[in-house]
Amino acid sequence: MAGRVQPRQLAFALAHAESFTRDDFLEGPANAAGLALVDRWPDWPNQTMFLVGPEGSGKSHLAAIWAEQSGARSTSAHALTAAEVPGALATGALVIEDLKAADIDERALFHLLNLAREEDAFVLMTARTSPTEVELRDLRSRLRAVPAVELLPPDDHLFRALIVKFCADRQLAVDETVVSYLTTRLERSYAAVRQAVELLDTEALRLGRPVTRALAAELLRSNA
Repeated sequence: MAGRVQPRQLAFALAHAESFTRDDFLEGPANAAGLALVDRWPDWPNQTMFLVGPEGSGKSHLAAIWAEQSGARSTSAHALTAAEVPGALATGALVIEDLKAADIDERALFHLLNLAREEDAFVLMTARTSPTEVELRDLRSRLRAVPAVELLPPDDHLFRALIVKFCADRQLAVDETVVSYLTTRLERSYAAVRQAVELLDTEALRLGRPVTRALAAELLRSNA
């Protein structure tokens, strides 16, 4: 019918599986120290270690690789309670994810670090920065004594590889022109790559268009 409005295609937010195996980890100078720490286990400089880096830098991926080889359990820092401490260390190894000073039960964490020392257990804590500004003085002292391994912003090679990987995770077909365009236009951070690829995926589906350099340019301009 003349004048009939075409229905707008909807984009559904579907979960995208991201593999955390060793084979799928993208290696580079930016994360070499973190990968070396995982590979060095159990010969660590300290049985409790920090893995520190910006959002999306691979902390969780490295922690998952270590958990697989060490048999470690995993918990999020904000979910840790005193009652859960003994069980958390049951396998002799534990990953504590996303530690933030303002979002933890300080006494529970202090209890866990003490118990880990008593039981010779290994603990790997991930954080964006070393969260040493806590209220509990004894915990603050303990955290400051934990060695930290830092993940750095991606270099050129790793940055391009991340674009390709995140597109592959979402089954997005992209060519070299798209990868090159994003490499030169995006902020040099892990989070920026993830956000850009998510936007491309969502809008390409909504618009019913392939992911091309033109679409990437259009979306980056409109979201600048």
